[in-house]
Amino acid sequence: MIYCSRKICSAFFLASFFFSLFTSPCAALSDEEIGRTQKILQGRPIGDRIALWAEKFIGTPYDEDPQGVYVTQATIVADEKVDCMYLTFRSIELAFSNTPEEAVQVALEKRFHNHGRIQDGKVINYEDRYEYGEDMIRSGKWGREITSQLGGTTRIKGSRGVEFWEILPKKELAKGMSKLKSGDLIFFIKSPEKRVVGESVGHIGFIKVEDSLNQKNFYLIHAGGSKNKGGGVKKVSLAGYVTKMTFIGVQVTRFE
Repeated sequence: MIYCSRKICSAFFLASFFFSLFTSPCAALSDEEIGRTQKILQGRPIGDRIALWAEKFIGTPYDEDPQGVYVTQATIVADEKVDCMYLTFRSIELAFSNTPEEAVQVALEKRFHNHGRIQDGKVINYEDRYEYGEDMIRSGKWGREITSQLGGTTRIKGSRGVEFWEILPKKELAKGMSKLKSGDLIFFIKSPEKRVVGESVGHIGFIKVEDSLNQKNFYLIHAGGSKNKGGGVKKVSLAGYVTKMTFIGVQVTRFE
């Protein structure tokens, strides 16, 4: 017979409750539930908050709208379906705010090159939004770039008015993986010959670091899919993903 003391059972219950907060998709979360979770996370390191909010979206279907449902509907919140850009936006906005209303204000500041504007309940200037991951990196709004701190970088041909990009090749990422932290944004870089509209970044995800049996496990949380095939938000082994990916390297930013 397996039994536990009241103290152990209480601790187990609390741990199970906290785990459940971040393992079910947040598509159906009400503002009340979001606000309650934000209060629970107050005081935790920003990287942990970012990773936990990204994890909350696991299982959410991939957004197949070519420009994103949130753009088509001219709204800030569209949690029912997400692509990698929206997952990045929303996870960070929720992590940097203490209420659902404050998250909207963070969105208006961060999603746009300048500042978002809402009129009659609709976003009226989504043409000013960040559409390219490399622009997000250069803006500084999405964390400080730490790519060169992870290993030996290399230069590749730039695009859209930039002479070159400094990236961490996939082999160097594999060697420097232990330097990553929860909440780091990882931007996956395309080979120049595979660019379609001059884009350098082909995908974006978050790092989640977990301790198990005295060792660290590194995970990638990302909206895995495509606009014509669907998919969903997944949590996968970072090492496994890097081994199989077609991207030539990454750039990484961190909020501190």
